[in-house]
Amino acid sequence: MRFGTAWLVGGVAVALAPAVPVLSTATPNTHIVRIGLEAPLTGSQSSIGIGMLRGAVLAADQINAHGGVIGPNGKPGYLIKIVRIDDAANPATGVVAAKRAIAAGLNGVVGPYNSGVGEKTLPLYLKAGLVPFRLTSANVTSRLGITLQPMTYQIAPVASQALTKWLKAKSVAVIYDSTATFTKAEAKAVMVRLRESGVRITGYRIVPGLENYTATVEKAAAAKPTAIYAVVYFPEGGVLAKEAVAEHVAATCLEDYSAYDQGYVSAAGTTAARHCPVVGVPGPTVFPGSAKVVGQYERAYHAVPGTWAPYTYDSVKLFAWGLQHTGTYKQAALLRTLSHVVGDKGWTGSVTISPKTYDRTPATVVVDAVTAHGQFVIDAPWSRAVGYTG
Repeated sequence: MRFGTAWLVGGVAVALAPAVPVLSTATPNTHIVRIGLEAPLTGSQSSIGIGMLRGAVLAADQINAHGGVIGPNGKPGYLIKIVRIDDAANPATGVVAAKRAIAAGLNGVVGPYNSGVGEKTLPLYLKAGLVPFRLTSANVTSRLGITLQPMTYQIAPVASQALTKWLKAKSVAVIYDSTATFTKAEAKAVMVRLRESGVRITGYRIVPGLENYTATVEKAAAAKPTAIYAVVYFPEGGVLAKEAVAEHVAATCLEDYSAYDQGYVSAAGTTAARHCPVVGVPGPTVFPGSAKVVGQYERAYHAVPGTWAPYTYDSVKLFAWGLQHTGTYKQAALLRTLSHVVGDKGWTGSVTISPKTYDRTPATVVVDAVTAHGQFVIDAPWSRAVGYTG
């Protein structure tokens, strides 16, 4: 079974929760399935949201171009419409946007990206009878919908191993965003593991949105750590990387998963970004067999794929796959089916979902280097040091 390519899927036209699909006037007997895409479409993290939106729309367009979601007997079924839900990476904004979208009628939702936003909006979608396909990674969002993303408990071991086994760090200065759900949890998880490995830790909190963090970088460098590990989102991560280079910091620089986005390269500049690798996932062009869909994305948008486009693309395809095997949007039935997915294939590779957590298992977490052209690739020295084989 391949949800990445098999989108001619089924389901009889029944009364579906939470909203009955609208009959399409363009294609008789075909209904419109409204899938919300919640993301930071505006604000400092808008590059994340735009990539997410494009991935979801590409998947929907491909499904619709092949007749939509076709019923089990070849009868016309459903066309997918992606509904924009802009949370601006802000929980309060997200709640307002989510409530408005739910009231207007949704049959499913992909997103959000930020865990702090997801803590507030995911329960709203679940209460409305929807199945969220979330991109949140904080452990507190486990079971609040299905995810193809790695979680903190899957990311922290890779990060701590990179610092100890690859970078041979005996002391680490951890600079972290003290305001965000994911970064606080991730920093704590990594620091716990490092201490268990006998690594000396110094921690430095920052507040996002400042023009510079020079004082923090200088203070961290003054402790003479082996490595500096930045657990911040990409706008701040880019600034920190740039300042570490400008200040000629001797410590090795490594950025956390929260900074992993093409926006990090833009914020840091290619030179500084190459100085500071990032814990992340394989880049959109690195996933095995990705060339075809990457080409489709580039032709559609005249741009390289957004960092998280593969995950929203696969989420929309997995929604359609779930509809095939349940014939309903009813939350309990759809969750029951999707939580037992094993070995399905998509842009992001093989997908198996844990029925206990609704998380992807295993999750592919890697350390990414930045090329001279500003693209993410799996860091070869890290790969050799830890024995990563993909």
